[in-house]
Amino acid sequence: MPTDIKFGTDGWRSGIAKEYTFENLRRCSQGFASYLKTLNSTNNKVVIGYDNRFLSEYFAAAAAEVLAGNGFHVFLTNQATPTPIISFAVVEKKALGAINITASHNPPTDNGFKVRDENGGAIAPEGLKTIESLIPDDLNDIKSTELITAIKEKSVEYFDPSNSYIEHINNLIDLEPIKDAGLKILVDPMWGNGSGWFTRLLTGGKTIIEEINNVRNPLFPNMGRPEPIPPNVNVGLKEVVAKKCDVLIINDGDADRVGLGDEKGNFINQLLVYGLLGYYLLEVRGLRGPIVKTLSTTTMLNKLGKIYEVPVYETGVGFKYVAPKMVETDAMIGGEESGGFAFKGNVPERDGILAGLYLLDLIVRLNKKPSELIELLFSVVGSHYYDRIDKRFDGDKQKRIDNILANKPDQIAGLKVTDFSDTDGFKFSFEDGGWLLIRFSGTEPLIRVYCETTHEEKVQDILEKGLEIAGLKR
Repeated sequence: MPTDIKFGTDGWRSGIAKEYTFENLRRCSQGFASYLKTLNSTNNKVVIGYDNRFLSEYFAAAAAEVLAGNGFHVFLTNQATPTPIISFAVVEKKALGAINITASHNPPTDNGFKVRDENGGAIAPEGLKTIESLIPDDLNDIKSTELITAIKEKSVEYFDPSNSYIEHINNLIDLEPIKDAGLKILVDPMWGNGSGWFTRLLTGGKTIIEEINNVRNPLFPNMGRPEPIPPNVNVGLKEVVAKKCDVLIINDGDADRVGLGDEKGNFINQLLVYGLLGYYLLEVRGLRGPIVKTLSTTTMLNKLGKIYEVPVYETGVGFKYVAPKMVETDAMIGGEESGGFAFKGNVPERDGILAGLYLLDLIVRLNKKPSELIELLFSVVGSHYYDRIDKRFDGDKQKRIDNILANKPDQIAGLKVTDFSDTDGFKFSFEDGGWLLIRFSGTEPLIRVYCETTHEEKVQDILEKGLEIAGLKR
C-alpha cells in the first residue's frame, strides 16, 4: 500500500529509506506538477534546488525528471543552494514555483520536499491540500523523462543562482560599512548550505570572517540536528570566547533561519532576535510597514507596533501562514519563533543570510556589542524572557488534545490567564502580556511547550505547568 503523504508546516519530511524514497519523491513531484497545471498558466518554468543532506542532489534530479516529463522547463541548481537563494531564483527566473529538496533543521536521517509559489514564498494551506490530493497512488500515473534526455532536449537546465542573489543583496543593504568595521565575526553554517556565504559577501575590508562546521557532512557532528538553538550551537558559543570574536552568526542546515550569539558566548534567543530586527528596521533604518508574526513569537513586536504606530498581524505557526499574510498586507517584516525572518523588498520567505547581515548592520550602525543591543531593546519594550521544551510523545494524539482541553487552569505560575486560544496549538495568555503555548509539531511526533514572560524567575515554572497540562514530564 502506498505511503499516505501529508504536508506539515513547511512541506513533507520523513526518514530516508523509510517513507522518504525515490518512489515517494516522484509521487510528490507528480502531485506538484499536477497542481501547477491547475493554475492554468502559460508559464511553464520551475526552479528545483537542494541542500547538503544525504542523496539530496539525486532526489532533486528525480524531481526534475518528473517535472520535465510533465512539460515544464526546469532550472536545476548546479550545487547545494541556500533555501532563500532558491526562493529568490523563482522571482529572478519568473518561474511558476519551486521544489526544494531539504529537511531544514530535522535530524540527519530525514530529508524533505518543500514547494514554493511564484512569489518564492510558501504555498498557502489550501494549496498544500490540493497538492496532497493530486499525489498519485499508482506509479504508472507518474510522467517522467530521463535526466540525460531532458538535458539534451533542454527541458532541464543547470544554472548558478548566486550572482543574481548577490546583486539583489547589494540593493537591499550597503555591505561596505560592515566590511570596514574591523569586526571579528564567527559564522556557524551547521554543516549546511550557508557555508561560505558570509565570507563571500563580507571579504575585502578590515572585518575578519571565520567559519566553523563549514564543509558537507550529512551526519551533522556535535549537534543533534542543524537547528540554530542550544545545545546545537554550544560549540560555536565556546569558540566565540576562545577566538575573542565580536559576534556569532548561525544558520540552520538550509540557511533560511538565523541564530545569534553575543561576544560573551551567550545565546540570544530567537524572540530577542526578532525584537532586534524589528527595532533595527523601525528605528535605525526608519522604515514603516506592517509586521507579521506567528502566535508563538514575541509580544515585543506588539509593543514596537504601538510605539511606531504600525499594525501587527498574528498568524498560525509556519511560513505557509506568514508568507501569504506578508503578501496580502505588504508587510515590512514577517517572522516566527524558529528564527526564520522575511523582509520587504526580498521574497516572502525566510532568509537567514539577509537576516544575519541586518543584525551585523545593526551592530555597526549603533556601534554596540550584541549584549548591549539587548539592554537597549529592553530599555524600549521592557524585559522579556523565553524558553522552550520539545518532548517526544507516544500514543494517541487526540487523547492528549482532550487532556489539554480538560485541564485549562485559571492561573499559571501565579499569573492570571486572561485568554485562551486554540487557533494553532493551545495558547494561554497572561496578565503580564506573556504566554504559554502547547503545540504539536507538524513534522515529527513532538509536543513543543513554549513561553514568554516579563518575569525571569517564572519561566521554568510556566514550562513545567505546560508539560503537566500536556500530560508529560520534563
